[in-house]
Amino acid sequence: MLKFVKNYMVSIEGIEIYPMISLSIFFIFFTLLFFWVFKAKKEYLEKVSNLPFE
Repeated sequence: MLKFVKNYMVSIEGIEIYPMISLSIFFIFFTLLFFWVFKAKKEYLEKVSNLPFE
């Protein structure tokens, strides 16, 4: 099964760009999320974290 998928993927022109795009999106998303967490107000984070308990 893996040989079939591998041979099929090799035959597709320009497919090598998709892993790079996926990695870029992943990296950008988590970098922005990281900065948002540090810039978010503490009161807002406490309020949101207590929502499931209310």
